[in-house]
Amino acid sequence: MEDYIMNEIEETKGNHRQAVDQSPSPASAEGDVEHPRERLGIARQRQVGRARKQMRGFGTVYHPAWFDQKTGERKESPIFWIKYYHNKKVVRESSHSTKESDARKLLKKRFGEIEAGRPVGPDAEKTTFSDIATMLKDDYKANGRRSLPRIEDAIEHLREYFGDYRAVEITGDKVTAYKTYRQDQRAANSTINNELSALSRMFTLGIMSNKVAGRPHIEKLAVNNTRTGFFENAQFAAILKFLPEHYHAVVETGFVTGWRMADELFTRQRHHVDLKAGWLRLDPGETKNNEGRMFPLTPRLREVLEKQIAKTEALQKAKGEVIPWLFHRHGKPIKGFRKAWKSACKLAGIPGKIPHDFRRTAVRNLERAGVPRSAAMKMVGHKTQAIYQRYAIADESMLKDAAEKLNRLHEFDQAQTTGKVRAK
Repeated sequence: MEDYIMNEIEETKGNHRQAVDQSPSPASAEGDVEHPRERLGIARQRQVGRARKQMRGFGTVYHPAWFDQKTGERKESPIFWIKYYHNKKVVRESSHSTKESDARKLLKKRFGEIEAGRPVGPDAEKTTFSDIATMLKDDYKANGRRSLPRIEDAIEHLREYFGDYRAVEITGDKVTAYKTYRQDQRAANSTINNELSALSRMFTLGIMSNKVAGRPHIEKLAVNNTRTGFFENAQFAAILKFLPEHYHAVVETGFVTGWRMADELFTRQRHHVDLKAGWLRLDPGETKNNEGRMFPLTPRLREVLEKQIAKTEALQKAKGEVIPWLFHRHGKPIKGFRKAWKSACKLAGIPGKIPHDFRRTAVRNLERAGVPRSAAMKMVGHKTQAIYQRYAIADESMLKDAAEKLNRLHEFDQAQTTGKVRAK
């Protein structure tokens, strides 16, 4: 850096040497006219100052100067500015500070952003929370995500806290403060985590769009709400007694298949059942993992679906209209049955059960039946072993069977040791 400054100084000397040599001597100067050598000293001082402000390879730190149009006086701003090159263009930016050290820090920051390929300049820092929230909404709409209403709800909660923030102002400590803010509102940790996931995705989209330079550290809260519930046959039969009849077929199908109610069963139409080939079908793009799925019609499932189809055909004749839905309420598609379900569970004496417990029940039954895990995952719709194992709950009877098998092995080993049993 010092060598660079000296080079700048030497260049200044060379530029002024010719003028000095051709200037008259001090003795021949008239009056108090400033001698060129004095001007050279002033120029050298200014050049040294400029050279010190020049950060080789980075850019320049400087005070903007101008001439007053009325007085012709040269004026200089007390605020330091920086100048650097990005994409072969000159970028000038205010440091908003009268300290040269602050301007140098900003210049180094911009250089680091350029080297890392991140968005550079004040425009990236003008991006607001609303900007990145809009990106998230547009992303969900463009990809046709069914969870758009849930993400919109998360955005509204985030907006209550971060609505006036610029993206660059949302730092790790602000995220921690948001967690406390939501906990004070008695929001569940799982709900807060969903909102933090939405915030994280916003920053990802902002970085991909070159609108945000970086993402704050977003650490999720510990959640211990993994459900372990499943249905015994007696419990399921008790609930079924208190449910309205038009819900019976869809609930029984859920109990056998473990398929999700809202997205995978309420949406089934008549053409999704092939009684001849023996399949209930989900087409690609209709499932959570976007893969198609087929469930073979067991005798119990076939009986349920044949009765439902017969009832639908009779209703079509009576009403004189086509009913495309496999499961319906008097010919209209089922949107939900939360109140009816809660009431039935309460009357059956087992409150707190939810239809999603059918997934655990189906997985447990497949495990007990000895169905290969790969086939069971395809039938229920689990893409990974880790997710499947979360649902593969062992009940008391399974554990007792396992203990009995282990005991028989120990007895066999002991008998071999004592010589009472000949090894095979």
